Amino acid sequence: MQFYLARLLAQITLLGTWWTPVLVLSLVFVTSWPLMALAEPAGSAIADPANYWWYFVVTAATVGYGDLYPESAAGHAVGVYVIVGGIATLTTVFARLSTSLEKAKGRRMRGVVTVEMSGHVVLLGYTPGRTEQMVDELLADGSSRLVLCAWDDVATHPMSDRDVAFVRGDLADEGVLRRAGVHRAYSVLIDVRDDNEALTVAITADHVAGSAHLVVALRDLSRVRHLRYLDEAVRCVQWHNAHMITEELKDPGITEIYTQLMTHGGADTYSVRLPESLGPVLVDRCQTVLGRRYGATMLAARAGDVLTVNPGWGTELPAGALLYYVGSRRLAAAEIASALRDGSS
Repeated sequence: MQFYLARLLAQITLLGTWWTPVLVLSLVFVTSWPLMALAEPAGSAIADPANYWWYFVVTAATVGYGDLYPESAAGHAVGVYVIVGGIATLTTVFARLSTSLEKAKGRRMRGVVTVEMSGHVVLLGYTPGRTEQMVDELLADGSSRLVLCAWDDVATHPMSDRDVAFVRGDLADEGVLRRAGVHRAYSVLIDVRDDNEALTVAITADHVAGSAHLVVALRDLSRVRHLRYLDEAVRCVQWHNAHMITEELKDPGITEIYTQLMTHGGADTYSVRLPESLGPVLVDRCQTVLGRRYGATMLAARAGDVLTVNPGWGTELPAGALLYYVGSRRLAAAEIASALRDGSS
C-alpha cells in the first residue's frame, strides 16, 4: 500500500511541475477560442479555426505580429486573457528549467552523477594540491577527459573550475567505480591515502576495469609483489613522482622505459663531445652514424648553454657540441669522429 501511495504522490508531483504549463496553456486555448468567436463580429477572420491557433501562439508568446487582432472591446479583453495565460505559462516553464538546472548542478557538485563517457582517465582518490597538479598536466595537451572519484569525505567538487567530472563514494565499492565509468576508461589511477588502502581499492578496480590500464601510486614499492598476485599488468609508480604518474596514465608502459634507462645492464644513456676538428655537423649525420653503425639513438644536444631535446634532423650542431644518446655501450669521441669523417653507414 505504501508503495502505491508513493507512486501516486510521485505522479502528482510530476503533474505539478512539467505538466502544469501544458495544462494551463491548453485550458486558456480551449476557453479563449469560443470566447473570441462570441466577442467578435460574424465572419471575423480571427475566430476562423485556420487562423486562431496562429493568433493564439503569437499572442501567448507576447510576440504580437499584428497580422490578426480583435476588433471589438470584448475581443480585446479575450486577447488580454490570452496574454496573461501565456506569460503565466512561460514563467512556469522558465522557473522549472531554472530549478532543473540548479538540481543538475547540485548533483554534479555533490558527485552523485553517473558518468556516461568512455575512453577517459579516472583518478581514484583526492589529495589537495597534488591531484590538481596531476589534473593540470593531464589536461595540458587537450586530449584527456577526466573523472575524479573521491571518498565521501570530499563533500563537494574540489575542481569545479576545471573540465573534470566528479563522483564520490566508497572507492572499494563496485557500484561507485561503475558510476565513474571505470569499466569504460582508457586508464585508471589509484592514488589514495596509504598503500594498504591502495591494495584494497586495486582489488575492486581490477575487477571492474576491464581493458583499462591500471596504475597504482605506491609509497613503498616493495608492495609491488602483492599487486602482481592480483594482476601482472598492473603498473606501479612511486607515489612522490607525480609527473611520472601522469606520463604513465597518458602513455601506458612509459615508466618501464624510464626504468630500463635508469637500470644498469639495460639500454643506458651516455654523452660524448664532438671534436672541434669536425666543425659544424648536421643532426641527420649524427643520427645516421649512431643508429646504423652503433645501434644507438641520439636524444639531445647541448651547444654552449643551450640544451635541445630531440633536435630536428636538419639542425646544424656547432663544433664541440655535446651529444646525449641511448645505447648498449659508451662510445669514444674518436669512434664518433671517425665515423662522421668517413660518412659511412
